[in-house]
Parts: sequence; structure tokens; C-alpha cells
Amino acid sequence: SLLLTVMFNPLSAQNEFEIEENGEVYTMKKYYLCMLKMGTNRDHSEKEAAALQEGHLNHLNKLAEEGKIAMVGPMGDDGEMRGIAIYNNVESVDEVIELASQDPAVQAGRLTVEVHPWWTAKDRCLE
Repeated sequence: SLLLTVMFNPLSAQNEFEIEENGEVYTMKKYYLCMLKMGTNRDHSEKEAAALQEGHLNHLNKLAEEGKIAMVGPMGDDGEMRGIAIYNNVESVDEVIELASQDPAVQAGRLTVEVHPWWTAKDRCLE
């Protein structure tokens, strides 16, 4: 059986808390999962689409350099879901939507975003 003990830290109860699992303590942190979905305006010329993609990548790189995105990448198929970004060091879903809305591909309607708060152990990474 899995035993979790939650130990709340009053200084960071909204964005972080600690749990104990089988004698090991983890700090859980709230991130924001931003799903980038196919938008309704996909009628751009090849040249326009390339420029929007360049602006999209520049925007994501800027946010990553600012520490606002912890992880980002495209999906491996050609479905409605185009990619995901895990936002870090932001305060709310509204802030993520505001940042994501500055993406040229979102502004052009090529992409839309859906955002959800997401909890995971802090400082863990994929291998």
C-alpha cells in the first residue's frame, strides 16, 4: 500500500508542499501544462507559415531563457494536439494564457492553447 503524508508549509502552501512517501520527503510544486492545439486558421502560405513557426520558436525560447518554461516540445504525430509546454515560475492559469497569447502562432490563429495546473515532485526530470 502507498502511504502519503502531506506536510504543508504555510509560506508556500499555494505553489509548493511536501509529502512523505515510504520515509522519503518530496517537495511537490505546481506547474502549468499548456497544450498547444491546432487552431482554426491554417490557411497561411508556406512562407507565412515558416515565418510564424520561426516567431513561435523564438517566443518559446525567450520564455525558457526567462525561466517561465521548464520543458517544451512538439507532438510526434500529426493530430490536433501540436505540442506541450510546461510553465514554471508563474502564478496562475491566467498568467500562462497571457504569456502563451503573445506567441505569433497563437495570435495568427494557427495554434490555440489549453492550460491546466499540474503537480509533480520538484527538481525531478525525465531520463
